[in-house]
Amino acid sequence: MPNRMSWLNEPPSWSDEAGVIRVVTGLKTDFWRRTFYGYVTDNGHFYHRPVTGDFTAEVVVSAGHSALFDQAGLMLRADERTWLKTGLEVTSGAVQLSTVLTRDDSDLSVVPVPEHRDELALRLTRFGSAVCVHRAAPDGTWQLIRLGHLDLPETVDVGVMCCSPERAGLEVMFRDFQIGPPIPRANLE
Repeated sequence: MPNRMSWLNEPPSWSDEAGVIRVVTGLKTDFWRRTFYGYVTDNGHFYHRPVTGDFTAEVVVSAGHSALFDQAGLMLRADERTWLKTGLEVTSGAVQLSTVLTRDDSDLSVVPVPEHRDELALRLTRFGSAVCVHRAAPDGTWQLIRLGHLDLPETVDVGVMCCSPERAGLEVMFRDFQIGPPIPRANLE
């Protein structure tokens, strides 16, 4: 898969070997559009490939989160104004699971992960203009975190993303990244 993926905003240090992607983030990187903060930032690190039609992407993510808004997870992107990112993020004083849907303006939802220790498995699925995010629960089942709408072209970029808006040097590891057919719609819940 490494030869089929490319970077939007290549980080200062990274590797992709034997199913493990390692990244060290650059200084003050993020993806965000206007809401609440008033700024537009599109310099986060996104390692991706094009995907046509419906799909499910999965990854296991771990990171050395220590600063506010440190984040790492999955991203789906049509362009700089239409995208979704989801992953572990430091907000409200703890590592939480955040999801940002952006349709010209970004919105943010967060879900606590009190049992979070080291890593978390995430799943992102597209069904036409519907996108959904699941996380692996401690018992191994998948829990629905977010279901939303995005007007998307037939082909979008899908991959892993990481950002460190307040610093440089967030160390992230992604493993077992895969993109395949969408999960059955009955598995949405």
